[in-house]
Amino acid sequence: MRFFNTAGPVNPGKHYCLSPLERINLEEILYLIEQEKYFILHAPRQTGKTSCLLSLMKHLNQHSQLNCLYMNVECAQTARENIQEGMKSVIQELSLRPKIYLNNTLIESLLPNLFNETAYGSVFNQALTELCTDLSRPLVLFIDEVDSLVGDTLISLLRQLRSGYDRRPSSFPQSIILCGLRDIRDYRIHSDNEKTINTGGSAFNIKAESLRLGNFIQTEVDYLKRIQKKQVKNLIHERRS
Repeated sequence: MRFFNTAGPVNPGKHYCLSPLERINLEEILYLIEQEKYFILHAPRQTGKTSCLLSLMKHLNQHSQLNCLYMNVECAQTARENIQEGMKSVIQELSLRPKIYLNNTLIESLLPNLFNETAYGSVFNQALTELCTDLSRPLVLFIDEVDSLVGDTLISLLRQLRSGYDRRPSSFPQSIILCGLRDIRDYRIHSDNEKTINTGGSAFNIKAESLRLGNFIQTEVDYLKRIQKKQVKNLIHERRS
């Protein structure tokens, strides 16, 4: 029996839900990806951002000539201003996701030497370069919970993405979606290293668009109620018969 889920990504086989790809402007997003753009998807908590990204990744991997990869950088939040620890967590996450979704273990194999040979301020850039060079198709990268990062760790990640932008799509992601609660231009990031306050836009001024996932509307809520009511009715009928 299906049920409502508000604790994470939805599974249509288990949860009452709308089609995640119908909740985004798929045509616009595919156009931005085709145009090799880097852009933002933001919305409040528990509105379906991660579910949309995972469904979009599946769609692109099955129906396009692209490799698509989802990763979540929330694991690096506890590092706060410590770039070294933050990048370690980000790279560990990056090593897991290609293995799961693309059957690619390159980053995992590079881990023992990656940090010894690369400065922490460029290790994410280097890892993405190695991965994109190894893949047979251009890479589209989704980075979820990006605004969970703090201070210099966030600045470093954004600047590493910006510094590889000119090498797309052959040796850097063709397109990147940064996903979080807010538009990156609204970020005010305190840098301990630089003793300044940076705006997110200044650290990542290559973004083409900022897309917002809409709130649930009444017709969508009514639809979910109807399918729940129908399932309960069918279940009662089965138990009586």
